[in-house]
Amino acid sequence: MEGKEEDVKVGANKFSERMPLGTSAQGKDYKEAPPAPLFEAGELHSWSFWRAGIAEFMATFLFLYITVLTVMGYSRSKSKCNTVGVQGIAWAFGGMIFALVYCTAGISGGHINPAVTFGLFLARKLSLTRAIYYVVMQCLGAICGAGVVKGFQPSLYASNGGGANVVAHGYTKGDGLGAEIVGTFILVYVVFSATDAKRNARDSHVPILAPLPIGFAVFLVHLATIPITGTGINPARSLGAAIIYNKDHAWDDQWIFWVGPFIGAALAALYHQVVIRAIPFKSGN
Repeated sequence: MEGKEEDVKVGANKFSERMPLGTSAQGKDYKEAPPAPLFEAGELHSWSFWRAGIAEFMATFLFLYITVLTVMGYSRSKSKCNTVGVQGIAWAFGGMIFALVYCTAGISGGHINPAVTFGLFLARKLSLTRAIYYVVMQCLGAICGAGVVKGFQPSLYASNGGGANVVAHGYTKGDGLGAEIVGTFILVYVVFSATDAKRNARDSHVPILAPLPIGFAVFLVHLATIPITGTGINPARSLGAAIIYNKDHAWDDQWIFWVGPFIGAALAALYHQVVIRAIPFKSGN
């Protein structure tokens, strides 16, 4: 039956995987969703399509509002001991992703990130039509979210960097690009693993809330890379803050926060589909 490991017939992979001790659902079947079509014109006539984009807009708006406001509170304080600190900023990003993915997963899939959308598109989890729509709505939501934060105190917003992503002093652009690639790889890899149909079927006896590991991955990546780039791993987040902040040095590094996440997402999609799932090597493909 399609989806079982016995379908893998390439070299040493002809043998079934060794499952962890105590995994009672080792042989449980699951149904793989068919690849999404490249273009699906029928989506444009469905309200579920349009409300999914609205959900992505609103989620990204709220994500930028809370996270950039947290960054501003940290940046403006004269005494860093009185703020949430770098760990608190990381928790704000990770916690918001956890909450927003939980809220929107059933409507849009809870991407809230063009890099996640791009990775899932490469894996044929959604159509090009939907992918483009999501990315546009995510970027608009990010711009609006950062704009509302600036509206509170424009002068303080401008003087404290506006939450814009830039490569920190002491690091090269190559360092920043590498940090964005690896950070986004971790995030998108966790997204694939947390939403894997095979994993859900095999480990159904171990309940897992998908938004939790995704949010935790965002938290950990921020802890590691805030000192390097301020942590982008989300082109919409970087674009929204850059547009509202609108200073030359933010635009100088903007390409890093698009190229890096898209490369990282593509590598994560490739790794999960080819190595983890071995989908190209299964019979019937």
